[in-house]
Amino acid sequence: MLNFHTLDDAQVKGKRVLVRLDLNLPLQNGVIADTTRLERSLPTLRELVLKGAKVIILSHLGRPQGVDKSFSLAPIAKALKDALSPIPVFFCTVSSGPQVEQAIQVLKDSEVLLLENIRFIPQEEENNLKFAQEIASWGDIYVNDAFSTAHRAHASTEGIAHILPSYAGRLMEEELKALNLALGNPKRPLMAIIGGAKISTKLPVLGNLISKVDALVIGGAMANTFLAAQGYGIGASLYEPDLLNTAHEILSKETNIFLPQDVVVAKALDKKATIKVRSIRDVEDEEMILDIGPSTCATIFEKMRMCHTLLWNGPLGVFETPPFDEGTSRLAHSAAKLTLEGSLLSVAGGGDTVAALAHANVLHDFSYVSTAGGAFLEWLEGKTLPGVAALLSENQS
Repeated sequence: MLNFHTLDDAQVKGKRVLVRLDLNLPLQNGVIADTTRLERSLPTLRELVLKGAKVIILSHLGRPQGVDKSFSLAPIAKALKDALSPIPVFFCTVSSGPQVEQAIQVLKDSEVLLLENIRFIPQEEENNLKFAQEIASWGDIYVNDAFSTAHRAHASTEGIAHILPSYAGRLMEEELKALNLALGNPKRPLMAIIGGAKISTKLPVLGNLISKVDALVIGGAMANTFLAAQGYGIGASLYEPDLLNTAHEILSKETNIFLPQDVVVAKALDKKATIKVRSIRDVEDEEMILDIGPSTCATIFEKMRMCHTLLWNGPLGVFETPPFDEGTSRLAHSAAKLTLEGSLLSVAGGGDTVAALAHANVLHDFSYVSTAGGAFLEWLEGKTLPGVAALLSENQS
């Protein structure tokens, strides 16, 4: 298990606590479309307030090139104030300089201050030491509760952790424990379901997982490339012809990979299109593979039922367009059922995966669902995440 400090180890009463959150919430015409990340940050904030800390929040929105008010955290500040009410929440309209220092100076115990988008400062993404030192001067303690930004070596995610006493927030702690149980020290047998459109974006994931899991299920459009590499006709389906040799090499070396046996096809990606279930041997030239078939679902479920741990990243069909959501939803319900029965530890992550599980209405029935996108993917690849590494006890100054 990773050796890092948590809030259990921190004495925060009367201290200025800098908290890195991921409040990068989707906005549509200035209105927040999904508050999930904000809601999952609240336990850490409430605990720090209850313990009498002065809480200063660092966060970002999008990828602005310098100061761009269309990326302002002002709408997030209002949502945060509503969520934490009656706790006093203030918003500082800048993210560097004397105005920040003044806002922190008048902050009282058990009050919260959100700073403007930290990425308005170019030195943030450069992980500039001088800027990290400026951030550190605003606080006494640093808490990172943003696993979803932990793959970025930025001043507010990595640099500052080497300057101040640093701790994992409750969301970060929960995430790291869940990921360790899923892949670091899993209860076996361990199954991974990897879906999505392209092998090219998941090659490092496949390379890392193949030797670590007992069963690897490949679905989504990326499975089409593997099927084509095996010599099956895939009709007009999406695939990557330049990766056929790579797919063939992977299949020739590994025996724990499971691909679709039957598929749902149509001649157009349309909910009104005529659909057919075909064996992978019988896909016609003008047909597109858009979902896994019922026989494949049943076989995966039987394999899943024998496992104790499940890792899931990526949908198995075009779930956004019913009825091509059926395969993903059916297996999501199966995994949720096994989880609720206590026989399966289920951990999922990635933007499309979260959306697919929410679509199936089982988001809260999995053991853990990560809101991280790139960080979750890089963790699946076996990469060291700078924001996590900086929190480890042996890396603390």
